[in-house]
Amino acid sequence: MSQNDLEIDNLPNRLTIFRMLMIPVVVGALYLQISPEKWSFPLLPWLGHIAALIFAIASITDFFDGYIARKRNIVTVFGSFLDPVADKFLVVSSLIMLLGLERVHPIVVIILVLREMYMTSLRLLALTEGINIPVDKLGKWKTTFQMISIPMLMIHQEFLFVEWGFWGTVLIYISAFLSLLSALNYSASMIKKLKIKRMKTRIAKKKRVL
Repeated sequence: MSQNDLEIDNLPNRLTIFRMLMIPVVVGALYLQISPEKWSFPLLPWLGHIAALIFAIASITDFFDGYIARKRNIVTVFGSFLDPVADKFLVVSSLIMLLGLERVHPIVVIILVLREMYMTSLRLLALTEGINIPVDKLGKWKTTFQMISIPMLMIHQEFLFVEWGFWGTVLIYISAFLSLLSALNYSASMIKKLKIKRMKTRIAKKKRVL
C-alpha cells in the first residue's frame, strides 16, 4: 500500500466511481428495450448502441484507473476493494439484461457469473493463506473476449455491414469456454502452491524439533 492508503479522492478512484455510476445507465438503456416507455419509442433503434457505447467507455476507464494507479503508485484500500467490485457489477448486470433480451444463452450466463463468484472465493482463500495467484493468459483472453462480445450483443443488429449479434454470440461462447479453462488453471495453481506451503511448514516444524 502507498503511504496514504486510506485516501479516497484520487484520479483512479474517481474513474472507478464513474464506472459504477455508468452501470444504471447501461441497465436502463437495455431495460427500455425490454419494457419501453412512450417517450422512449423514438430511441428504441439506438438504445442498444447507447448501452454499448457507455459499456465500452466504462470498460476503458477500468484500464486507465489501473494504469494510473500503478504509474503513480496510488494503491488504496478503497480502490483495491471497489475496482474489482465495479467490474463485476458492470459485467454481471449487463449479462442479466442481455439474458432478459434473449440475446445470450442462460447456460453461458450461469458459467460466466458462477466463475466470477468462484474466482472471488478462490482469491479470498489465497489471501487468507498468504498465496499470490497472478492473472494468467487464459483469464486475460477470457476478459478480452467478454468485454468485446457484450457491447456487440447490446447492438445485436447489422450495423456498418457487420452482424454484431452473430459475432457477439460467437465471442461470448469463446469467453465462456476460456472462463472454464482459466478457472481450472487457477485451481490447479492454487492447489500446487498450497501443497508447497504445507510442505515448507512441515519441514520448518521438523527443523525446530531437531
